Amino acid sequence: MAEKIRAGRNRTLIVTDAEKVILSNKLVRLKNCASFELKDILDKTILGDLFEVIEKMPKQIADLIVIDPPYNLSKDFNGYKFNSLSGDKYLEYLRSWFPKIISVLKPNGSLYVCGDWKCTSALQKVVEENLTVMNRITWQREKGRGAESNWKNAMEDVWFGVKNPKDYFFDVDSVKMKRKVIAPYKIDGKPKDWSETEDGNFRITYPSNFWDDISIPYWSMPENTDHPTQKPEKLIAKFILASCPKGGVVFDPFLGSGTTSVAAKKLGRHFIGIELNEEYAVWAEKRLMNAEVESSIQGYVDGVFWERNTLNIQKKSVQKNNCKVSEEINKLFE
Repeated sequence: MAEKIRAGRNRTLIVTDAEKVILSNKLVRLKNCASFELKDILDKTILGDLFEVIEKMPKQIADLIVIDPPYNLSKDFNGYKFNSLSGDKYLEYLRSWFPKIISVLKPNGSLYVCGDWKCTSALQKVVEENLTVMNRITWQREKGRGAESNWKNAMEDVWFGVKNPKDYFFDVDSVKMKRKVIAPYKIDGKPKDWSETEDGNFRITYPSNFWDDISIPYWSMPENTDHPTQKPEKLIAKFILASCPKGGVVFDPFLGSGTTSVAAKKLGRHFIGIELNEEYAVWAEKRLMNAEVESSIQGYVDGVFWERNTLNIQKKSVQKNNCKVSEEINKLFE
């Protein structure tokens, strides 16, 4: 296949043939052993079929499981084709692996599973059969030109479930939003629940289950790959910060191009991913390597998630932080 020619400003991930050889050697492959030990797979990408790998996985090791399974659509994943099924057959497909994955989750663990409007009812059913559903998150997937004879599909669902509704980790303070204040309200001349800055008025708010601040990766973003259904790092970062403690373990059984592992690494969590397609798994390894140099997540600055279209203000905030860091370093040499 001829190599794609990209524009100079295109930052989509590229892996050279020489890199593929090196990165492929980093992958964990199935061996003739009865089971994996945690040390064998922690912070690793496992190359293999989910049904074979999951049988060898240690039980109750994950604080958080993130699942982005094949939606009930006909899709070609780099030669691995998933064909659309009837509703009953798709539910049967989900039931064939979902309980096995739950066995990897800790007793106080949490799970997020992604889907679109066509498969969300089946996902809800299979989650309810195995966990307690805590919420349904809907996020705005603003991409594409729309449809002439139907409403443009610009939303996706995420089902949030836990093993024990009386004992699970949830850090709401780590996923607060920074929003512009449209109608600033004051008491005795002072802002109420918002702050005045040189860049505008902002309020730090608690997150809801509707997320309209997510940008789909595109060609000018360094996290972008050629994976056809890549999830944004910002989306996965919210799951991780809210539902996995620092140093905890995040498991993704359909890793794809590695977004879950990369976000986990950038946020100080351990990760385990399973991927069937070797090229995608290699992309994940390249992104993990890049994360050692660049650990930022688009739209997540100063410990809060920013709205869309605030990039210039975010950059100023990063520059201010860099100045503060430089000042602290200089003090060490005074």
